Amino acid sequence: MTRPVDRRALLHAVLGTAAVAVLGGALTADASRQLPGPSGVLRVATGEPTAFYAAFGRLLAAELEAAYPRLTCRVRTTAGSVTNIELLRDHRADVALVLTDTALAAQGTDLFPHPVPLRALGRVYETYLQFVVRADLPVRAVADLAGHTVSLGATGSGAAVLGERILHAAGLSPGTDVPVSHLPLADAADAVRTGSVDALLVAGGVPLPTLTDLDDRVGLRFLPLAGLLPRLGGRDGLAGSGLEEVSLPQGAYRSAGGVGTIGVSNLLVCRPDLPRGVADALTRLLALRASALVPGNAVGTQFPDVGSLIGTGGIALHPGAVAAYRSLHG
Repeated sequence: MTRPVDRRALLHAVLGTAAVAVLGGALTADASRQLPGPSGVLRVATGEPTAFYAAFGRLLAAELEAAYPRLTCRVRTTAGSVTNIELLRDHRADVALVLTDTALAAQGTDLFPHPVPLRALGRVYETYLQFVVRADLPVRAVADLAGHTVSLGATGSGAAVLGERILHAAGLSPGTDVPVSHLPLADAADAVRTGSVDALLVAGGVPLPTLTDLDDRVGLRFLPLAGLLPRLGGRDGLAGSGLEEVSLPQGAYRSAGGVGTIGVSNLLVCRPDLPRGVADALTRLLALRASALVPGNAVGTQFPDVGSLIGTGGIALHPGAVAAYRSLHG
């Protein structure tokens, strides 16, 4: 029988010693080359090419290959969280980035009628839900979108799932009150620019270059979402769903500073059968090289510190991750 993980004790252990390890350069490319480490091919499922998932995945792959030269990482761009879980289920990916609420849904819901076993390696950063509308439209809240065309994220993304919940929370019926499409981010931005779509929802870090460019071209208004949070918590409440109130950082976009929106934690997950040595190596890199995994244009505090990594909610840590976090305690 597996002994339950005392997350509070583990948190104190990691906080007490991992920061020292980071300052001491405990995981560097040169140091790790002295160890055999994992080898072979690691398939990493990320997100849309222009979004933060893909940027994070590329940085993660580069750090892993530098630290473990016998390991080859293949980064796969995808539609997002739902697709990534399907790739794990079908053994077409080894690790993947997913929104916490989508990972929880994989335990058995209408979205995933057959549960998909997942294990977490860490809570890696926080995504911001960004619901934007052309600034020249009389839309200042989600409830005002009645009769307006909306793209709710690409099919297969976590945003597509959350988007419908957000519309319902605002008293709107997707497809009836609001014509809905599911376009990849680049296509949705083009549609907003040309006027064929009025608004789009995306889940990602800030700023997203695609939204920055669109704001410069046509002018955007970022819709407040925080007021809808009480209707989105689900049976386990907001903490259980990985949702929380956040504000778009000042300076992230031209006119969005201080807008209250919804933050969703992101997990790096795998199947339970990922070899412990690989899980250990990945987890150590997350804990000790976090600063190297931040895309250069990121603002705000959406990326991990050692204390937040183990906060994976209802998704259990992989045994290799548990061993890695404990080993940081010495």
